[in-house]
Amino acid sequence: MEHPTNRSTSMRRVATASCVGTTIEFYDFFIYGTAAALVFPQVFFPALGSAAATVASFATFAVAFVARPLGAIVFGHYGDRLGRKNTLIATLMLMGISTVVIGLLPGAATIGVAAPVALVVLRFLQGLAVGGEWAGATLLAAEYAPPAKRGLYGVFPQLGAAFAFALASGTFLAVNIALGETNPAFLDWGWRIPFLLSAVLVGLGLWVRTAIEETPAFRNERERRNDAAKRAKPPILDVFRAQPREVLLAGGVLTIVFALFYLGTAFLTSYATSTAGAGLERRTVLILNIVAAVVFGVTTAVSGIVSDRFGRRRVIVTCCALSIPWALVLFPIMDTGSVTGFAVALLGTLAIFGIAYGPVGAYLPEMFHTRYRYTGAGMGYNLGGVLGGAVAPLLAAQLVGSYGGYAVGLMIAALGLLSLVCVIALGETRHRAVDAAPEATTDVKDRLTPA
Repeated sequence: MEHPTNRSTSMRRVATASCVGTTIEFYDFFIYGTAAALVFPQVFFPALGSAAATVASFATFAVAFVARPLGAIVFGHYGDRLGRKNTLIATLMLMGISTVVIGLLPGAATIGVAAPVALVVLRFLQGLAVGGEWAGATLLAAEYAPPAKRGLYGVFPQLGAAFAFALASGTFLAVNIALGETNPAFLDWGWRIPFLLSAVLVGLGLWVRTAIEETPAFRNERERRNDAAKRAKPPILDVFRAQPREVLLAGGVLTIVFALFYLGTAFLTSYATSTAGAGLERRTVLILNIVAAVVFGVTTAVSGIVSDRFGRRRVIVTCCALSIPWALVLFPIMDTGSVTGFAVALLGTLAIFGIAYGPVGAYLPEMFHTRYRYTGAGMGYNLGGVLGGAVAPLLAAQLVGSYGGYAVGLMIAALGLLSLVCVIALGETRHRAVDAAPEATTDVKDRLTPA
């Protein structure tokens, strides 16, 4: 049975809390990606040379994606046992502290090899936080939303990524304008400003999230539990016993989503500013990043809303199908070396990404039972992050050096095909209740019939 939102927690407040929280979390996450492209090769890996330093920098970027499934397990356990709200507060605190410490971390010129080692540890903690953040934020929206508008309200946590990308790029752009394109102060201390500003944003996020009550679906599930249920297996074992297929296929679906986004937001920024790529000014790239954030924010919102009418799976299939031919023309467009070529490549990549990212906010929460939904949705999401968000950008940096940009395009096309097969194998979820009793949701095959 679906339950109405309680009187003290309106949908407007829920939408704001889910959006503000993910904006802050992903701002912290994205400023690392921007810094990994523009700054970290020189600050933390100066002895490796330009190409090797870039690969090493993106390797630290990838560490977070390895940590994300672990974060989904750890925070998913507490989110499914103790509640969504307090778990989301914990992920926000962990992300904020890790990001501020990165902003204070001395470079390799000051403390030697300890600098990149500490950077890897802090990036791992960021990964743990984001691994637990996404599922909780989407569950907050999905478990409060009216059934017919779950796609609409599921968009709000997804829009946090667009706001965060614009905010991260805008902050770096402001610092770049204030200090100048070639001013050594940017490498010395200017890049640290966006990281330190995170402390202010975290304070705002905590204020918003503490005003939200626990979701009706979780409260009802907690009331249904008896002493035997409290002694049941951990959620991670429960979800892999009941719905392993959905976890793995969801990870496959999300692979192309992560690949498109992190190649668009991190790798293309590095490629465009390098002498091997387009050789564009940082300022130009950052301005275009802000424009791209608006574009994928719009496509994310529209696709999420449309999925309430046409279904989640059909919209996501559209993204996967478009990604394959687009990947094959992406780097030929980039390799024109022009601002226009980079703009078309960036905007096209993130627009296609947004088509799938909108419905995902409702698709994964609808896929799993309440008692392990935080863990199941988080695991599926972050498994996709390992392959698409960690492996893909790291391989891309190596492929460009050895075979050129077209090889990266072939890799993205292959990931798009993988995701297309996975989403076709999964069923439609649009009409599924998110607060059904356990006895009503025992048969997974009945709940996941193809559309």
